[in-house]
Amino acid sequence: MVKGRRRMVAADLKGRGITDPAVLTVLGRLRREEFVTESYLSQAYSDGPLPIGCGQTISQPYIVALMTHRLRLNRYCDVLEIGTGSGYQTAVLANLAKRVYTVERHRELSEGAQAVLARLGIDNVEYYIGDGSNGWPRKRTFDRIIVTAAVPKIPQPLVEQLVDGGLMVAPVGRSGVQQLVVAEKSKGTMIERAVCDVRFVKLVGEYGFGE
Repeated sequence: MVKGRRRMVAADLKGRGITDPAVLTVLGRLRREEFVTESYLSQAYSDGPLPIGCGQTISQPYIVALMTHRLRLNRYCDVLEIGTGSGYQTAVLANLAKRVYTVERHRELSEGAQAVLARLGIDNVEYYIGDGSNGWPRKRTFDRIIVTAAVPKIPQPLVEQLVDGGLMVAPVGRSGVQQLVVAEKSKGTMIERAVCDVRFVKLVGEYGFGE
């Protein structure tokens, strides 16, 4: 697995233009095999998404690295993550930010992620099971927000929970292919910039897609 992780960093991350040393260090250290099901262990370091149950996937390492890089994290950031999934992206964020608040609508996935992160000694994460399109259930704001499922447009509750000057990364679009968007909040207005085409499962919820 160590060789696979080294190959992933060299070929799939550095080889595709990921240069952020902090992101490369975390992904080079974090054991992705902890976050995939036993039947997919042999593909833990392949550069592609893998099923994790409940109709969801763990994103390919390159996309995890790209989205994390675009967030421009630091140790003072409180981050809201919409879509806990396997907990892999959560763990990456937790290694780079002050604290992560993560929302997952599938109890099975949230509890599985909580168990893995606890086993890895990652304790700067708060979890909530519910509709991620509504953001965090208690009133507060975040320095960064990452959405790890496709939304037809950026949900208004997430706009309201982002601090002025904060950054949000999300896959936006209604079709099978979305645009990965980086949005900065400036004086209450979201300034959006498309990065590349991506494919994500849909975010189901009040401000996302229907069931």
